[in-house]
Amino acid sequence: MSLQGPMLVVAESPAADLVEALSAAGAFPIVKAKWTDAPTAFISVKPAAVVIAEPGPPHSESSSRMLCLQIATVNGPIVPAIAMVYGELDAAIPIALSADATLPVARMIARLQSAMRVRALHSTVLRRIELFASHGGKMPVLPIGDALDDATVLIAGRGPLYPALSVAMGERFKMVGALSVETAAKHLNARDIDGIVVGDGFSPRMVEAFLTVLAQEPRFRDIPIAVIGEAPPEFTDSLPNIDHVDGDPKRLVARMVPLVRMHAFEARLKRMLKSLDTDGMFDPETGLLTRDSFWRDLTKAVSDASDRSLALSLARYSFDGAIDERASMDGARLVTRLIRNIDFACRDDDGSILVTFTQTDLRSAHVAARRIAAALKHHSMLTAHRGNGQITTNITLATLKNGDTLDNLMQRVLGSRMVAAK
Repeated sequence: MSLQGPMLVVAESPAADLVEALSAAGAFPIVKAKWTDAPTAFISVKPAAVVIAEPGPPHSESSSRMLCLQIATVNGPIVPAIAMVYGELDAAIPIALSADATLPVARMIARLQSAMRVRALHSTVLRRIELFASHGGKMPVLPIGDALDDATVLIAGRGPLYPALSVAMGERFKMVGALSVETAAKHLNARDIDGIVVGDGFSPRMVEAFLTVLAQEPRFRDIPIAVIGEAPPEFTDSLPNIDHVDGDPKRLVARMVPLVRMHAFEARLKRMLKSLDTDGMFDPETGLLTRDSFWRDLTKAVSDASDRSLALSLARYSFDGAIDERASMDGARLVTRLIRNIDFACRDDDGSILVTFTQTDLRSAHVAARRIAAALKHHSMLTAHRGNGQITTNITLATLKNGDTLDNLMQRVLGSRMVAAK
């Protein structure tokens, strides 16, 4: 990824090696500023990225707070900030992506390039939104709020640090745990993960095998990975956001948060781009069809199935008790990964999920519907606000019969429950 565009390097002391490395990677122009001048330089330069060359607290607290605010509230594509860290010295501003100062500067460059890809994607989405609006289309709404609210982090481990890591990570992210590499792989295949912590308790060979799988899969290239202890050096090129860390849970979380936020924001942008590419057919928050698009597709599917004597089944997933918006969205996003390419689904106003199984009779649809319900339960997508911590997923399933209309089919789906899965 090109580093073209103004780069603002903040340092109290000359950072010749870092500036030279940025220049060699294609960064131009590069503007250097001390902390007291950094906020003013940010306004005048309008940088594409900010690099903080020194680990630890900034030399000017007021300037660092102002710079942090400027980066967080920039008008237009995001401005990635990356800051060097060292040992117990964290990033100078909390929203900055961290880069270990003890490692070759090429590692920092790779991480910056990864962040610049997200900036380029954000720029594309903003441009497409403007174009979409100019053509009079019904504007999909870009989700607002902290992308960290959408994030899920996987902790794989079974050593003595696992409980402390789980507590520390669980305070900031939605978290799933895995006591084996095999279980971790299943989670990665079944749901969207925005960060991975490889804890203690695994042999070096198991860690290497797990990282090899991640490096070979393009969708995991930019995922943040924290490895307790030494991370094998051969993965530094293929996994630019991999770090080896000590076992301090708070420090690990502090350094993971900006990386996880960036990855979750990228996922949000990809859903939005998919919606724009299809003229607003898909909901940018869930990845499922919008309700209007779903009903149009279902009406056409019922008509085609009736005319051509094809099988068609419809399932409705509803949930006992109140669930929060985050859990409901997680459920919808999980369903996007579980349905087949020939099927389609949407999230209804009441939080229920409707899935249409095309060319599928009742028996086959029953198997598919059960599989989705089992996945929702197994992966703990839903968090109940109850004393027993459980939620029940109810499935109502109906198939198209001879002479059926869409109204007949919907009456059966919205009627009594046929299957219940706890």
